Amino acid sequence: MERRTFLRATAIGGTSAVFGGTLWRGAAYAAPAQPGTGPYGALGSPDANGIRLPSGFTSRVVARSGQTVGGTSYTWHNAPDGGACYADGTGWIYVSNSEINPSGGASAVRFSSSGTITSAYRVLSGTRQNCAGGRTPWNTWLSCEEVDRGYVYETDPWGVNAAVQRAAMGRFKHEAAAADPVRQVVYLTEDETNGRFYRFVPTTWGNLSAGTLQVMVAGSATSGSYSWANVPDPDGSPTSTRTQVSGSKSFNGGEGCYYADDKVWFTTKGDNRVWQLNLTSSTYELAYDDSLVTSGTAPLTGVDNITGTASGDLFVAEDGGNMEICLITPDDVVAPFLRIDGQSSSEITGPAFSPNGTRLYFSSQRGTTGSSSGGITYEVTGPFRS
Repeated sequence: MERRTFLRATAIGGTSAVFGGTLWRGAAYAAPAQPGTGPYGALGSPDANGIRLPSGFTSRVVARSGQTVGGTSYTWHNAPDGGACYADGTGWIYVSNSEINPSGGASAVRFSSSGTITSAYRVLSGTRQNCAGGRTPWNTWLSCEEVDRGYVYETDPWGVNAAVQRAAMGRFKHEAAAADPVRQVVYLTEDETNGRFYRFVPTTWGNLSAGTLQVMVAGSATSGSYSWANVPDPDGSPTSTRTQVSGSKSFNGGEGCYYADDKVWFTTKGDNRVWQLNLTSSTYELAYDDSLVTSGTAPLTGVDNITGTASGDLFVAEDGGNMEICLITPDDVVAPFLRIDGQSSSEITGPAFSPNGTRLYFSSQRGTTGSSSGGITYEVTGPFRS
């Protein structure tokens, strides 16, 4: 679905105003939602799990760090982070990273067609601070190490095949990955204050063992055209990958990354922005920037993991802020979808939808304790827009 840019258009008649996170550009556009609400309406009171949801939605706890998952004997990992869902016959699997160092890795939970937990297991071990990552079109999970000269590991969500280190994808402080089946590349974010935005071009699509790492080259403006340049030494030693190419564009703390419909969106937590690349025109611009919200409180702070739906809605998890998952709609409404109460020392991670789009999975990385051992993984069910 074509998405208008949140902050790009010139105001009609020379005026514009922000209402509850919506940039309204005059009479040519529909009136904005009420302040603080989006297409699902206002958030209700906290439920039994401390989650505020719109009417018609319910939540349940799927797993807690240090405790066995459902009726299984598997103990859930600490500091749950990035995640993704995979179809599994009539059911599905949710994969979740563990952002601890050492150990890290990733685990998975398998669900039946009714949503009953049937098993849980490890899919990656012996790695460091696995933060975000991304799903591939061939149904593997790319788990990324958020450490200096970290690796990307390609893992099997079913836990059958051993995980494989993908050194060709570069060694840097990896955050998220998003596969683009049209251009047959994988986009990569870097969590540094002067991080870069990369893409990996595999020699053979579907095989990440060899290929070319490239970095985005552009000016210092918040919009314009861009190109790609090869990174001479993806190993990043002795010179870091982000400093090897003159003219490569710096981004302040790259986080989540999501691809759909010839566009890729990624977040930068250092300046609280959501960026959009139009891959057909080779242009980039801002999809959200809280510094340009001129009325009231910015609806989205601490941008982190990002995912999307078939309706064109983007769901952005907050690292801190007021512990919300906010959505950005195709008609530029920015509003909270849910809020977790009583967990201000945590962050929301790993948003991902079940294959049929009716269930949203995510985690509170440190839960009510503020410790990595207090992580909680949730499921929200309800009438999501299709």
